[in-house]
Amino acid sequence: MKLLRTFLLALTLSSVASAATTPNVVIIFIDDMGYADIGPFGAKGYKTPNLDQMAKDGTKFTNFHVAQPVCSASRTALLTGCYPNRIGIHGALGPGSKTGISDQEMTLGELMKQKGYATAAVGKWHLGDRPQFLPTRHGFDEYLGIPYSNDMWPYHPAQLANMKKGKKGGYPKLPMYDGEKIIDSEVTPEDQTQLTTQYTERAVSFIDRSKDKPFFLYLAHNMCHVPLFVSDKFKGKTERGLFGDVIEEIDWSVGEVMSALKRNGVRDNTLVVFTSDNGPWLVYGDHAGSAAPFREGKGSCWEGGVRVPCLMQWPGHIPAGATDDRMMMTIDLFPTLASLVGAKLPDHKIDGRDITPMITGQSGAKNPHDFYAFYYEQNQLQAIMSADGQWKLQLPHTYRAINGGTAGSGGTPGLYKPTPIEKAELYRIDSDLGESNDVSAQHPDILAKLEGYAEQVRAELGDSLTKRQGTGNRPAGVFEPMP
Repeated sequence: MKLLRTFLLALTLSSVASAATTPNVVIIFIDDMGYADIGPFGAKGYKTPNLDQMAKDGTKFTNFHVAQPVCSASRTALLTGCYPNRIGIHGALGPGSKTGISDQEMTLGELMKQKGYATAAVGKWHLGDRPQFLPTRHGFDEYLGIPYSNDMWPYHPAQLANMKKGKKGGYPKLPMYDGEKIIDSEVTPEDQTQLTTQYTERAVSFIDRSKDKPFFLYLAHNMCHVPLFVSDKFKGKTERGLFGDVIEEIDWSVGEVMSALKRNGVRDNTLVVFTSDNGPWLVYGDHAGSAAPFREGKGSCWEGGVRVPCLMQWPGHIPAGATDDRMMMTIDLFPTLASLVGAKLPDHKIDGRDITPMITGQSGAKNPHDFYAFYYEQNQLQAIMSADGQWKLQLPHTYRAINGGTAGSGGTPGLYKPTPIEKAELYRIDSDLGESNDVSAQHPDILAKLEGYAEQVRAELGDSLTKRQGTGNRPAGVFEPMP
């Protein structure tokens, strides 16, 4: 009997210890934030004290990438661990799209539900706005937010210009959802000034309500995607103008989330990830951020479009005050979180790999990939990067360049300049951050190696530029109207 009691006590202590090391998870995903748009990455003209503190308490990852430089595709990669074109999601889905996230895919919400986590999605979704595509059908207990980008509304500059010309059509009214119910059928400009505050209050409420059980919060702000809106408490506060005001409010939001974690006694057992869905939308000029020192921005597979700021904090597990320059991608967060919480990966193939040894600062940890692929548009393979972060191959394609185009101002976009890459270009990316010096002629062996990787991924996922069909693609979800 004594042996049995001793065994049960040991089992209980083991369970408690396991629970104590299984973290809550908060992912804060910003829209269109450039690499240099927060203090730890060199922002000027405004202050981000809460993000500065997060960098001191955690690690700054300076070589962190998204899978595609555009809204829906990027979010798909984060939430499923898959290259988005593998599962049929391309570009940015519009209102009423007949395609969206398939119910055959596993999202982070569903992954965490395996282990009994409370789950919430707050903010921008953009994986389809039909009922079958909404977060509550894909592993999230609750949802508050706008189902797609905040510029997909009747006030879009192009739509207003068409209305002045007497043309009709365009985007419908912008809705706000709570769960699967539309609680505001017409989000107005005044409503948008409250979005960051509204999302923050819901996120804090979720933390308060979930403190006694493991939880996963996915907080996806609509800002700093144009059109920019900010509440009165931050309006006109920075040298940088409206853009700076918006970033300071985002920083305030981060501070509110961190304060809620601390107040509820769960700060030390919560992994917090802060990053962006792609680089800045440079064509909007003074309403866009900065990708410095990188080339181009959103909508291109140059580093300015796909390399984003990233901070991670988990006291006692992720090194404090550290900087990590190893190559990583959002697709890797899915299997990494599965490993951290003990969840089972889906039976189908995903593209991410577990990078727990890297994010926790283990000595000698290396990226488990050989390479990363960058697709854009309708399944165009545009770039390949070696997983050691040294080399990047830009494949022949046409990209939209702000260099040579015109930047807009005041919320009205300028014009891109379509620019072709005629032949494959190779860059020593660790020493040529601006991708300005093609060294393909000097390194034919590296060029051939990366072109070989390109052929591997074309065979698996296809490539519309070379008219290749992949063998590993899965279909997106298709809207099924109620009978």
